[in-house]
Amino acid sequence: MKVTINDVAKHAGVSIKTVSRVTNKEPSVRQTTIDKVNEAIAALNYQPNVAARNLAGTKSYVIAFVYDNPNAYYVIDMQNGILSSCKQRGYELLIHPCDAKSDSICEELVDLVRHARLSGLVLTPPLSEDPNVLAALDKINANYVRIIAGEAADQHGGLSVLVNDKHGAISITQHLIDLGHKEIAFLAGDHQHESTKERLAGFRQAMLANQLNVDEKYIISGEYSFESGVSGAKSLLSNSNKPTAIVACNDEIAAGALFAARLEGVQIPAELSIVGFEDSPFSRQTWPKLTTVHQPNQKIAQIATELLIAKQSKSEDNLTDQVFIPEPVIRDSSSAPDLVKHN
Repeated sequence: MKVTINDVAKHAGVSIKTVSRVTNKEPSVRQTTIDKVNEAIAALNYQPNVAARNLAGTKSYVIAFVYDNPNAYYVIDMQNGILSSCKQRGYELLIHPCDAKSDSICEELVDLVRHARLSGLVLTPPLSEDPNVLAALDKINANYVRIIAGEAADQHGGLSVLVNDKHGAISITQHLIDLGHKEIAFLAGDHQHESTKERLAGFRQAMLANQLNVDEKYIISGEYSFESGVSGAKSLLSNSNKPTAIVACNDEIAAGALFAARLEGVQIPAELSIVGFEDSPFSRQTWPKLTTVHQPNQKIAQIATELLIAKQSKSEDNLTDQVFIPEPVIRDSSSAPDLVKHN
């Protein structure tokens, strides 16, 4: 026979409402009461029905993770981070991949909010940076937190978790410069992502700060994919004047560049240093392992979810944006340039 909330309340000697407050992790419940209810839940092996809880009350306990990103490692890290916070707070996770370039993306997300009875959304780039998407969600008073690239909140405002990609790009480019590199190329990601613009801006800033020329032929447009890294590196290595180092916009691009270089017989890092961004498993699965920039995507997702729940429940006042500063991780794919082979 299925155990009900009534059984838990009777076993714990409290009201049904109190059991509900404990299972919903609402504030202002005494610890002794929480312990008593949790003991009853464990003794009876009670399993709260989240779907029924959503239907029964005015408050929703479902959070949607909305994304359009080809990087499976990024998606998994984000999913695990959000899920971790959801489990701690008694929320369910709805995963919603979509096409950010679709003409109907705004209508799709508005329908999602209305029909899924969401508590809120964790928006990731490029959706979190699309003013049309944000305007459509604001129009229906949707609750959301954005994960975005930048040093400070953009004009839209709202609650955000910011990743200072520019700082990370400056640091990793400076690492190459400190090794003695002067001819440094940049393989870009999707132009739709602000992270691409921020990382390129950081690269340029580091080069200019060291009085080094930024050769526009060394700036290669692309996408956040392995294949884009292969294509970009092949283009750079076909030039008579080859760079001594490459800054790739993420680790997948860097891994592709490394693959292309090895096909061309170029030794890494003796003849060409390659660095990535994000510190994904790609960076540790290549040979040699990639020097990269650590971006704690799982932690970023956890913080975004906690902000979203706090914002929805109004359990905390004066919620503020959170900022993450990516830092370099030095491995085996970068070293001082072999100037003899490049002269």
